[in-house]
Amino acid sequence: MLRSGTSIGANIREGFQGQSDADFIAKLSISQKEVSETMYLLELLHESGYMEDKLFESIYADGEEIMKLLTSSLKKKKATQNLTLNT
Repeated sequence: MLRSGTSIGANIREGFQGQSDADFIAKLSISQKEVSETMYLLELLHESGYMEDKLFESIYADGEEIMKLLTSSLKKKKATQNLTLNT
């Protein structure tokens, strides 16, 4: 969980230093996968009784919000990239 959870921010940070729009998109896409993996691990911890409901719900909600932000950012960047390619 530590690996996937910290990889999210690391990939976003790396994406901002990307060499191209495609590189940025790739790094944010990896971040989405890492969010998904982290959320899955949270679910396992919660279902197995290692994490209390209140803590799980709080952290899980944060994960959902991060996923929404990444999805929105990727959609916007892909739309912008398509406009640039079509002009």
